[in-house]
Amino acid sequence: METKRTVRELLDRLPDDCTIDDVLYHLDVLQAVARGRADVEKGRTLSHAEVVEQLRKKWLVENAG
Repeated sequence: METKRTVRELLDRLPDDCTIDDVLYHLDVLQAVARGRADVEKGRTLSHAEVVEQLRKKWLVENAG
């Protein structure tokens, strides 16, 4: 029932002239946020410093040669 309630609330917030693409886009955003929150709850996150280090390694190694 949670999903149906979420979809109904979304539809109530969108303008009457919204398209199916608009609805799908907003549903995708809601799903991405839910996945992100679940990741946070389960500790599947990286600190800013960890992300910076991973990006530095990737771009410095891949672009060095």
